[in-house]
This record gives sequence, structure tokens and C-alpha cells, in this order.
Amino acid sequence: MSIEVKIPSVGESVTSGVLSAWLKEDGDTVKDGEPIFSLETDKISTEVPAPGSGVLQIKVQAGEEVQIGQVVAAIDEAGAAKSESKKSQPAETRPAPEPAVSEPASKDGPALSPAVRRLVAEEKIPLEQVAGTGKHGQVTKEDVVNYLERRESAETKKPEAATVTGPPEAHEISAPRPAAEERVTRKKMSPLRKKIAAQLVLAQQNAAMLTTFNECDMTAVMRLRSSYQETFQKRHGIKLGFMSFFIKAVVDALQAVPAVNARIEGDELVENHYYDIGVAVGTERGLVVPVVKDADKKSFAELENAVAGFATKAREGKLNLDDLTGGVFTITNGGIYGSLLSTPILNPPQSGILGMHKIQNRPVAVGDKIEIRPMMYLALSYDHRVVDGKEAVTFLVRVKECVEDPARLLVQG
Repeated sequence: MSIEVKIPSVGESVTSGVLSAWLKEDGDTVKDGEPIFSLETDKISTEVPAPGSGVLQIKVQAGEEVQIGQVVAAIDEAGAAKSESKKSQPAETRPAPEPAVSEPASKDGPALSPAVRRLVAEEKIPLEQVAGTGKHGQVTKEDVVNYLERRESAETKKPEAATVTGPPEAHEISAPRPAAEERVTRKKMSPLRKKIAAQLVLAQQNAAMLTTFNECDMTAVMRLRSSYQETFQKRHGIKLGFMSFFIKAVVDALQAVPAVNARIEGDELVENHYYDIGVAVGTERGLVVPVVKDADKKSFAELENAVAGFATKAREGKLNLDDLTGGVFTITNGGIYGSLLSTPILNPPQSGILGMHKIQNRPVAVGDKIEIRPMMYLALSYDHRVVDGKEAVTFLVRVKECVEDPARLLVQG
């Protein structure tokens, strides 16, 4: 009996990904639950386990784009039984093993995909000279292709002898300019970067996206954090940041304006009655959005611990599928990179995303006086098919009011 190995679902808005590497080779015996390949999407990188035990038969090579539900391999359970039967034969009756064909492999490193092994063998490439950019330092096909291009370029460049005449000061003026290919670096986009680009364009094409702006006086929140930071940190073992205040404010605003907590599915409008808030986290691979589940039921300390835990897991590449699914609304903080104002792009199928920005001291009118206050611009991008302008503005003003008067958050609901 043969078991199909399919690409699993990795979230409601993800339809495809990149099979980045096979962790087992074609013909290997695998066990049920054992990781057999790595899958990368625009949101997550994960290892997919075998759905059964048997001999692996690979049908899709590493580096190719795959669709959710696509069959990429098969596991022959009968093949495993035959293998076990051969092992159980007495030594004198076993057939003599055939000489193994030597295949290049990375020294003390992750297994190479069949495509990489073939290139390495054909081009006689010393693997120790190829820097692996795959997971766990694995050498990918793209790494090998880039190495070959560099090697070919180096071989074709032969310096020509130059005859120098005239006074020494003229030598610098007549020095040849660098070749055009030395002035730029040109390389193919990785399949993963192509996927991220396609998703961003899709988000803008499939929604009537609009952004409304406001500004928020951070004085009260900063004063509160300063007053209780030491006590909070001693009691909970973590610093009190700004994100927990904004998550609480967003939950309050979603409860006040339910239209923002809805999405379109086909011909239906689906309104959510739960508050799972996505928090965008920057990593070396790009932006990921882990989701804080049931944010309305969590305390400030629980929210801070959840966000800090996600940031650590994202940097270490340990986010799992459950961490990235189920969000109803997203918060992104470009202010930590110095952004003063921007228009965030929706995270499908959600209908709203809040952009936080840099806190900057600015002169503002307070009553009849001009005062210097720590101000932050806020941006709400929303799907105008679901959310009307009045509802969007009401939502953003509610977030502003909660942050400017954080006592509201203590009596939320």
C-alpha cells in the first residue's frame, strides 16, 4: 500500500509555498511522524512529518513552488516490509550488496537534495567552498548555481597588461573604470521572496483598501509605565511595554465597532466574536505575524509575555502553524525602525490593520497653551468593502482615546 505525502494547510490565507529541502533522500526508509521535508511560505518555515512508515518515493524536487494539498511524494509501506524481510534473512542467504555509487554530501552537515547532489557531481564542486543558506546551513540549488556563476565569471576575467606612459599624476586619471558587472550585483529572486511579493500584490488587488490617520498623545501611557515599571517587572519578570496597551485598546475598539472584526468569504460576510490579535514581528526572513489568542481575556503581563515569546520564537525560526493562524486583526509597529508615518498593507483575510509609528516630541495645543508632547501617528488600513469610513474613523478614535486615557482599559468591556 502506498501513502500519499501532501502539502499541509498552513493557515487560511496561504495557498502555496516552497518545498525548500528534503530531509530524507529518495528510497530512504522513513518512520511515521519523522520530519521528511521543509516547507516555506510567506509566513512560516516548518518541517513536515511523514504520514506513515515505509520507503520514500520523491515526486517533487527541492526548491519548487507547491500548492496546498499537492502530492509531493509517496511512502511505500510494502517496501518497508520487504526491507525488514531482507534484514531478517540469515547472513549466508542474503544477496551480496552491490557496490554503492559514491555521492557527494556535505561534510557533517544537513543532507543534500537530489538536484544539488547531481549538480555537485557533474560540475565537480568542492562543497567546502559553497556557503549554505538553507535551513540548518543546508546547501541549496540556488547556492550551487550562484557559486558556479561566480566561478565562471572569475575564469573569464583575465587582466590585460597596461602600458603606463606620461607623468605619475596622470596614471590615476587614466585608470580603467570597473567593468559594468562589478558595479551591481544581479541574482534571481528566491522562490520565497517571489511568494511574499505575490501575496502583497494580491492583498492590494483583492481588497478596496483605504487608510485613515490620527495622532495619539503618549504622555499618560509613558507616565504610567514610568511609575509602575519597577513593580511590574519584579512581579511578572518582564518589562511593561507599549504593545500590551495597544492590544487592549484594539480589543476595546473591536468591541465598540464590530464591523472591523469581520471579513468577506465568497458571497458571505463573516463577523467574528473572538479577539485573536496578530502582532507583526520582523525577522531575517521577513515579516511574520504570530497571533495572540483570546487577547480580551489576557492581563497586561500575559500579553507582554506572549509578544516577547513570539519575538524569540520568530528569531529562532521556531514558530509553529498554530502560532500564525486565527487572527482577526493585526498590529504592526514601524516606529521601532524609525518610521514616522506609513500606510500598512492588510493581512488577508482580515479587514483591518493598525500601524504604530515613532514617538516624537512635537508642539501641540493643550487648551489655550502650546506644549511639547510625545506624539505618535496612528494609521488604520481597512477593507472599504466591509468597513465604512465612519466606522473606520470611529474605531481609530476609540484606540486613540484608550491610549491617551489608559484608565479606560481597566474597565474594558
